[in-house]
Amino acid sequence: MSTDYKFQGWMGLDKTAVDGNMKWQSFEPKLWEETDVDIKVTHCGICGSDIHTLRSGWAPTDYPCCVGHEVVGIAVKVGSKVERGIKVGDRVGVGAQSLSCLKPDCEECSNGLEQHCPNFVVGTYNGKYADGSKSYGGYSDYCRAPSHFVLKIPVGILSADAAPMLCGGVTVYSPLVRYGAGPGKKIGIVGIGGLGHFGLLFAKALGCKKVVAISRNSVKKDDAMKMGADEFIATDEDPDWAKHHARSLDLIISTVSSPKLPIAGYIQLLGLFGQFIQVGAPEDPVPGFHAFALIQNGVKIGGSAIGAPHEIESMLKLVAEKKLKPWINERPLKEANGTVLDMVAGKARYRYVLVNEAHAEA
Repeated sequence: MSTDYKFQGWMGLDKTAVDGNMKWQSFEPKLWEETDVDIKVTHCGICGSDIHTLRSGWAPTDYPCCVGHEVVGIAVKVGSKVERGIKVGDRVGVGAQSLSCLKPDCEECSNGLEQHCPNFVVGTYNGKYADGSKSYGGYSDYCRAPSHFVLKIPVGILSADAAPMLCGGVTVYSPLVRYGAGPGKKIGIVGIGGLGHFGLLFAKALGCKKVVAISRNSVKKDDAMKMGADEFIATDEDPDWAKHHARSLDLIISTVSSPKLPIAGYIQLLGLFGQFIQVGAPEDPVPGFHAFALIQNGVKIGGSAIGAPHEIESMLKLVAEKKLKPWINERPLKEANGTVLDMVAGKARYRYVLVNEAHAEA
């Protein structure tokens, strides 16, 4: 079905795209279905996943690829079978996932765990739908996505603030809530970057008894304390950090994507039956550790992947109620290549958001 607008965006054509070589060109969106929504993109967050995908870091990328899975904009075309009562003109967003099998007999999909669907998962970019159509993301003018994963953005949250929450935010919000962060709990957040800063904001907003920021050095200490940290551990500045803070935490969320994780040390920070949850995704294997590190205190180690639509809605409700503000740097969409380079260089403080100036509200 034809439209009066064009789907075009910044396309990665090969691995050199991550070096500032994305090209602006047209693309063919997924075949239209009556469950779909076309979004006129106003804002799109830059996620670490974009970098991994542009350079084929996790796996070979299906080029050409338009990345960006923290998409916010205006619904300009809505199918007759859309969910959530979405209407043309609504401000909406889509995160890292665009589809799962959604079958009634799928245990995961039927229980609000769509991101763990074992049958069929389509990412918002670099994915393929059942009909062979490719998914393209939000470094673009328009984005088409199935409505099950398209959410209304609550009044009171700016579009630029909402965008990075749709992947980066929910990636830490989901395990915090699932593993009991709240009053009386002592929480550690490893890594004070795009994900980690959300971890500090949300842990504080959830009313945790103590929030501890954990980083290699103290460069970001002042920022971390402003985000809600009560304490700060700099692992490179205290050779006995694990001993000094042993058994002091109930839950640790690790957001770092470096494979050089001192996991054995982190585990020492956990008290009885504590939990260590990894959400950052390094491209290379992480170090091993002795089994007794888990056995002695009954510690559990696990992982968590993004968040389901209902979790994103819950997160956005908390953000609106608590008036939380992420730390973002807005950049024009036309400067996407340069912003990707700055992201790779670690200059974000703490999340870049691309603004489509042709579509963004004044």
